[in-house]
Amino acid sequence: MALRQLRKAHVHQTVDGHKPSEMTLLICLARKSRTPEEGLKVSEISRLLGITPPTVTQLINSLEAKDMVERQPDPSDRRVVRIRLTEQGRVITRKARSHMDASLRKLVEYLGEEESNLLADLLMKVQTFIEENPRPDLDLLQMNGDEKND
Repeated sequence: MALRQLRKAHVHQTVDGHKPSEMTLLICLARKSRTPEEGLKVSEISRLLGITPPTVTQLINSLEAKDMVERQPDPSDRRVVRIRLTEQGRVITRKARSHMDASLRKLVEYLGEEESNLLADLLMKVQTFIEENPRPDLDLLQMNGDEKND
């Protein structure tokens, strides 16, 4: 219940008008790209975020229209397109990171040292649980009970 409320509280927060899903993609690019110039493939972003490639493509289209990301051909394989942050994307990502750091500092201040340590321990247990109990492959789930599993 508390985790659901925490999630709801942060779902509606934006940074400079960017949707949470857009911010998640921007932060993923900032954290997971080996170099800012290299970027990531759509399939890599999809795997890292646990969302479908068409959904990633829609987010990229939206962010590209806002000049937050750009598509670049992969230098080693011209058939591959990599997505990387623009300078404007890097600026907004730094703002988001700063906002998250400030929120975390406020939370630690609110909880105090003992409860903050307890929360950290519990979150590590949650992480372990998630790693040991992966999501089901949604492509294998039946849609409404009528379909036959091929």
